[in-house]
Amino acid sequence: PPTPADPTGTDGVAGGEGTVWMPLGRIVGARSGDKGGNANLGVWAATRDRYAWLAATLTPDRLKRLLPHLAAYRIDRYELPNLKALNFVVHGLLGRGVAASPRMDPQAKALGEELRARHVHIPTALLD
Repeated sequence: PPTPADPTGTDGVAGGEGTVWMPLGRIVGARSGDKGGNANLGVWAATRDRYAWLAATLTPDRLKRLLPHLAAYRIDRYELPNLKALNFVVHGLLGRGVAASPRMDPQAKALGEELRARHVHIPTALLD
């Protein structure tokens, strides 16, 4: 569905035949937290096929489109294929750290669930 960050309702990526518009969390897990003034966001898949799709799909730019409040920050992505996981570091999101952060989520603990709640086009072949 359309949102202020995504007026087309497609998060900038065409779905097409063989995909379903649903929360990303339907096929991936996530955990997030703080590392000094940076936020750490880990995202993983249970199968190799899901990981291959995740690695091809979830780039730093795509993450910024899905979570627009991250757009101004540098994001580094690290691939952990043996774990079927990606790790993102969002530099400077927490300012000088937890004690000094004015954010509602000063430890960035909710960032993973916020990402999992975002709707994307998921290939039906990846669904159970």
